[in-house]
Amino acid sequence: MNYSQDGVKLTQQFEGCELIAYQDQGGTWTIGYGHTFGVYEGQTCTQAEADEWLYGDIQYVADAINRDLNPAILAKLAQGEFDALVDFGFNLGVHRLESSTLWRLLNAGDFDGAAAQFPRWDKCGGKEVAGLLRRRLAEQAEFKQGMQS
Repeated sequence: MNYSQDGVKLTQQFEGCELIAYQDQGGTWTIGYGHTFGVYEGQTCTQAEADEWLYGDIQYVADAINRDLNPAILAKLAQGEFDALVDFGFNLGVHRLESSTLWRLLNAGDFDGAAAQFPRWDKCGGKEVAGLLRRRLAEQAEFKQGMQS
């Protein structure tokens, strides 16, 4: 499956775009639309570079989901469900997605149980973050919309 333009808009909305590196809430150096690989203090980028990193990072997550999700479950995913998973994996990392209860439940075919897991991922450094909860609820809504189609 491929990440949709609606999914890209979701990621862009929650990430925002910063052309000068900054430390995110967890202290990770970040630039562009949430790009973290190889980012260092004082780094700058162009909008074109930010866009290129965004699409590369999205593709990395989408490829992992396509490769690692139970093939029978992947075949059943609606676009909204896939988009929610990609945004979640983009924000938290593929490892966290694939080691989560959400992933385990989804791989077992429990779509409702998986959907219920999104809001549990609203913390940074052990503290609840309102912005993360908004994002998780948006992902959950996208996932549930996919369940209805």
